[in-house]
Amino acid sequence: MYVIKLTNGNLRVPHSAVLADGSPEGGRIIGQAYVEIGPDDPDYERLLRQALTLEELERKRRQWRDDDEALLREFEDWKALESDD
Repeated sequence: MYVIKLTNGNLRVPHSAVLADGSPEGGRIIGQAYVEIGPDDPDYERLLRQALTLEELERKRRQWRDDDEALLREFEDWKALESDD
């Protein structure tokens, strides 16, 4: 999950809900969501440095899909060669 800079200047920040189980590790994640914070939040400046715009996030997703399609074609070609043997 990424920190996302919204067009209104706020940030959409990943937030996890953790179920405490008493272990030293702190429990297990039971849910993940986003919360929106504004410039008045104490963590805003730190999180802004790593934030992606919605356009940058969409470019990343498109790149992943393109890479996945190429990898799938490569695997299917390999699988076809293996089954011919």
